[in-house]
Amino acid sequence: MSSRSTGQGPTAARAVAGALTAGVVALVGAGVARAARFTPQGQDVRTGRFVGSGARATRPQGEGARDDPASYAVGTAERLSALVRIPTVSSRVPGEEDPAVFEAFVERLAELYPRVHERLTLERVAGHGLLFRWRGRQGAAPAAPAVLMAHYDVVPVEAEDWSGDPFSGAIRDGAVWGRGTLDDKGSLVVLLEAVESLLGQRFTPDRDVYLSFGHNEETAGDAARAAVAVLRERKISPWLVVDEGGAVVEGAFPGVTAPTAVVGVAEKGILDLEISTQSLGGHASTPVRGGATARLARAITRIDAHPFPPHLPEPTLEMIDTLGRHSPFGLRLLFASARQLRPALARVLGTVSPETNAMVRTTVAITQLQGSPGANVLAASARANANVRIATGETVASVVERLRRVIDDPTVELRVVSGEDPSPVSPTDGEQFALVRGSIGAAYPDAVVTPYVMLGASDSRHFCEISEHVYRFSPFAMTREQRESIHGVDEHVTIDALGRGVVFYRALLRGL
Repeated sequence: MSSRSTGQGPTAARAVAGALTAGVVALVGAGVARAARFTPQGQDVRTGRFVGSGARATRPQGEGARDDPASYAVGTAERLSALVRIPTVSSRVPGEEDPAVFEAFVERLAELYPRVHERLTLERVAGHGLLFRWRGRQGAAPAAPAVLMAHYDVVPVEAEDWSGDPFSGAIRDGAVWGRGTLDDKGSLVVLLEAVESLLGQRFTPDRDVYLSFGHNEETAGDAARAAVAVLRERKISPWLVVDEGGAVVEGAFPGVTAPTAVVGVAEKGILDLEISTQSLGGHASTPVRGGATARLARAITRIDAHPFPPHLPEPTLEMIDTLGRHSPFGLRLLFASARQLRPALARVLGTVSPETNAMVRTTVAITQLQGSPGANVLAASARANANVRIATGETVASVVERLRRVIDDPTVELRVVSGEDPSPVSPTDGEQFALVRGSIGAAYPDAVVTPYVMLGASDSRHFCEISEHVYRFSPFAMTREQRESIHGVDEHVTIDALGRGVVFYRALLRGL
């Protein structure tokens, strides 16, 4: 038997090598062919010309298609400036919010948008939450309504870090500056501008439209919950919900130079988890090994050393499929096979940058630490807060269970302070997403529209309880600097983007 194996060994080896070579050539050839066909949807492979809308934003037909963003920009900027000057700062600390400021904002809205307040019905929810109803044409079988959302509370500021007064609403250098210009008074204003202008043209939508404006999105979010409760009680299931979220960005995806309009079709879940330990405490002159702070530190380092495994959820795969088609051929070789290379691609994206890492996994950030009350006192207890952003496909329960296993210390306690599972994924193959895409095309005709999973949380997650079509998109072009200014310093929105935001909402309202 050994002589037979020796005699046939070289022949068998050559056959195996030949088969492997042929297989590799076939795989490479298949990959090249796949990349060659991996062109923007609606593009003719032979001529390179677009023959349909595909993932491109397509300017809708009709009057909305002739809208000129510049005709709305200056007036919108002036009214946004006036509203930024009202410091509607929300806080989790009881007594820190000033109800009079929020009331002043509501009163100023009525002055700036008289047609909205004359023609639409308004009810207050959860105190200063606003729920407007614009009655549509009522047929024999009224269509399900749409809900368009925004919030007008803002996060606190460290004024000394800003280059100017954060509540000045200054208009300079082609932009409006101040806290809330992007998050989220800018979206609220362009939506109201669109409604006000359409009312002036005696336009009536085919379906009812609700405008839901929250006053505590940055903290409790109970205004949105209250609005949902009102609609649920009336047995209303919205046909479409649009809230803040994505934007029009550039340079956000490897090799893609075209403007990219990212529309959130889902949100990661959010969890605040208290990690705590106990010990006897005592005087710092007689420390003991393995005290409360040491065990807490060990738990934190174990969490840091064992990140959640990366994976590519379907919306992220769809984003890669959409944007990868607009990348250079070398990158298309990779992106065209994203589904086949799913695990490997997830691992790669998990190492490229903090942003791509957050796209592909559940993340854990230790945000607060508490130990001894004195410099010479041993801690009787030590606590940390873990802020967890839960990836699609996982839950609060599964995250807590995994962290218990990673920490592997029964003396370390985990307590859920607050938590919500990831939102359901809204479809991208229906009329609702097509309308959002077309409305983006009215304002940003060169943009490539793609779904994505939003890393943060918005009030819209509450509306997933009553609607299957919830999308997150702020109709503004934002640079990286602007995106970083949200909850940061020197927040600002360009006047051009404000005009385009009005065009977006006018197109959306006409298409409902």
